[in-house]
Amino acid sequence: MRKMLLLLCLILVGCVQMHARTVELFNFGWTFQSGNVEKASQVDFDDRDWKSIDLPHDYQIEQPWIKKGNSQRGFKALTDGWYRKTFYADSSWIGKKVYLDFEGVMVWGEVWFNGKKLAEMDYGYLGCEVDLTDRLVYDKKNVIAVYSSTKGNSRWYTGGGIFRDVHLITRNPISIARHGVFIHTPVVTKEKADVAVQVEIDGFSGKHQDLEILAVIRTQDGKVVAKEKCLAPKGIRLKTIEVKMPKITVEHPMLWSCDAPNLYTAEVSLRQEGETLDCLTETFGIRTIEFSPDFGLKLNGEKIFLKGVANHHDLGAIGAAVYDFSIERLFKRLKAFGYNHIRTSHNPYSSSFLKLADQYGFLVVDELADKWSEKSYWPGRKPFSQLWYKMIPEWIKRDRNHPSVILWSLGNELQMREDLAGFQTGDWGVTTYKILDVMTKRYDPTRKTTVAMYPSRANALSRKNSGFNTNFSPPELSLVTEVASYNYQYEVYSKYLEHDPNLIVYQSEATTNDLLLPYYGMDHNRMVGLAYWGGIEYWGESNGWPKKGWNFSFFNHALEPNPEAYLIKSAFCETPLVHITVIEKGTELLEWNDNVVGRVPVTSHWNWEKRANLNLYTYTNADEVELFINGKSLGIQKNARDTIHKRNKILWQNVPYEPGRIWAVARSAGKQVAIHTLETSGKAVGIKLVPENDTWRSGGMDLQYVRVYAVDRKGRVVHDAEGEVFFEVSGAAQLLAVDNGDHFTDRVFSEGNSTKWHRGFAMAILRSSQQPGNVKIRVSSKNLSTEILRMSTSNANN
Repeated sequence: MRKMLLLLCLILVGCVQMHARTVELFNFGWTFQSGNVEKASQVDFDDRDWKSIDLPHDYQIEQPWIKKGNSQRGFKALTDGWYRKTFYADSSWIGKKVYLDFEGVMVWGEVWFNGKKLAEMDYGYLGCEVDLTDRLVYDKKNVIAVYSSTKGNSRWYTGGGIFRDVHLITRNPISIARHGVFIHTPVVTKEKADVAVQVEIDGFSGKHQDLEILAVIRTQDGKVVAKEKCLAPKGIRLKTIEVKMPKITVEHPMLWSCDAPNLYTAEVSLRQEGETLDCLTETFGIRTIEFSPDFGLKLNGEKIFLKGVANHHDLGAIGAAVYDFSIERLFKRLKAFGYNHIRTSHNPYSSSFLKLADQYGFLVVDELADKWSEKSYWPGRKPFSQLWYKMIPEWIKRDRNHPSVILWSLGNELQMREDLAGFQTGDWGVTTYKILDVMTKRYDPTRKTTVAMYPSRANALSRKNSGFNTNFSPPELSLVTEVASYNYQYEVYSKYLEHDPNLIVYQSEATTNDLLLPYYGMDHNRMVGLAYWGGIEYWGESNGWPKKGWNFSFFNHALEPNPEAYLIKSAFCETPLVHITVIEKGTELLEWNDNVVGRVPVTSHWNWEKRANLNLYTYTNADEVELFINGKSLGIQKNARDTIHKRNKILWQNVPYEPGRIWAVARSAGKQVAIHTLETSGKAVGIKLVPENDTWRSGGMDLQYVRVYAVDRKGRVVHDAEGEVFFEVSGAAQLLAVDNGDHFTDRVFSEGNSTKWHRGFAMAILRSSQQPGNVKIRVSSKNLSTEILRMSTSNANN
């Protein structure tokens, strides 16, 4: 990944040297004030008392938790906020177009420049480009002011503020348009690939000069493998001119796949009379995607089954703020547990997310919105009917070059009520879908579209309605969408196929408490795959205080795996595995979208009351497991692979607890293939620090996560450690947040420098300074030996 970023930086430097566009990260040196501040948009407003911040910023995660707050919105206040930044224009910008590119303002916002409102961002998950050119002043300060509100009708935690990157862009009057390069690969074989490049040009309407377009294709290491050029058509009177370049052929292409996510870059430049007017580099992959009712999904001609999660967009203790490394650690964790897929529920994620999905080989179902509503469940400032035709071009053109994106999802759970399904045409959204599909294919004809379905019966029947258990007709809209996406209800997919054998079935949400049932309950030969809903904890959609969000998950919000994660891994990975987990008391179940969801609490430690009788599971993909306590065998049990309710999950009842060691030996074909051991830990005496980012960069945007564990004299994690954990950070970084993975916490992660031990765990999140240097973190806790970790950040440009 770092090599690809370096290559892009070198290409960008080359473009700048040719006096084409410049792109400057505009994240630093802002001020912020909560509330709807009067006259905050004006140039001479005094913001000296405001909080100094750097972007990205989620002001909602910094607010206190409120018991009487909206449980669906994460028990946070729904408020406003203002941002301001002052800058001076460079004289080199004269004669150029100057823009601010906002990737998103949550939930919606306004952009003011030198006292005038220039843009409204009515759906904060998508960005906009703000033209500053005509209001720039070169002899005094320029002032950007951004208003943000979290008061939209969302039904989950959204975050608030300028939560993604902002860039200042200068480019010549004749230039490549916003998101104006479209790359796809219509023909791919082992011998060669046809690369289609389309370029959209601004500032050339009605002109008759020669304008050359050049495209250069490079591999990840910078080797030129193909190039092509053509002239832009003359006299076209459209504002933005689309040019399809001649076919480009790449010999012996390195295909993009989950296991080998090979990437290429296309450097596209506009030239006139020997001068480069603009230069833009896009990353893409060479691959094929096929959907069919016969085989579900193929990638590069090979059958693949989606094994994924569907989650909301927050990133734990930092809320909705988008940092690359926070996303990267998520992909690393999921990859290690066998996942290959993410559905971006229920909105477009950040550009960084898709870039990293490309680099880590994940397959993405890219979703536009939740409901097609005028008000209910709709977070936009204006109704959906007034925004959709603006949203789709921005979304598709932004994301269409990513090889990770395999399917466009236009909406979610629309058949709850007619008024949630778009235009009131009396057909459960069928007409609206067809309109949106046409608009989508205007900007990307290469991918199919879908809509995630709930309720899961025709005529909007839900479990509370009579006929639900006898009428198995699929929802009307799912019979029209190119891929039939169903939230839950895997048990009746075979009946849906009896109704229409041509359905291409994707389980867009699966229940986590059913563990492997939704996975093994699908026809892997004919169906597309599944995404477990809430596989990772997220804020909001809590079923009651003090829980701050959804926690029926395989990973907590700090990305520490719960024991059930290993059961899923046993199915998702071929590597032999065995994992011991102990069943605790306190099962929590509730009804959710015609399903029972919840969690049977389990844990993996061996510190219990004396003479306790415990019920255990061993999760395994091996043939059998033998269980031992302190050297004594408790017997051998087979993996019941022929029963999906028991597959890979072996129950051991009334196991007598003895302090010491318990271990499980997994065998296949009579040979030991895996082992897992739990040991009784002693009293906590020390602290163990584990930094995650081994290529931590300066530049002010890279994060370091330091996992912290309370350990005994033998280095074993002490699950029941108590007390406060304190963090002191000095040097070229700041302490951004402190966490412990407890979803019931009342603490604000960005306040203070301490947290409590939670299951022997705590975590510090550090943000690098703009300049490289040394960093020291000191971690202490009462009665435990203090631990110091020394690190350094490398130059961001290296």
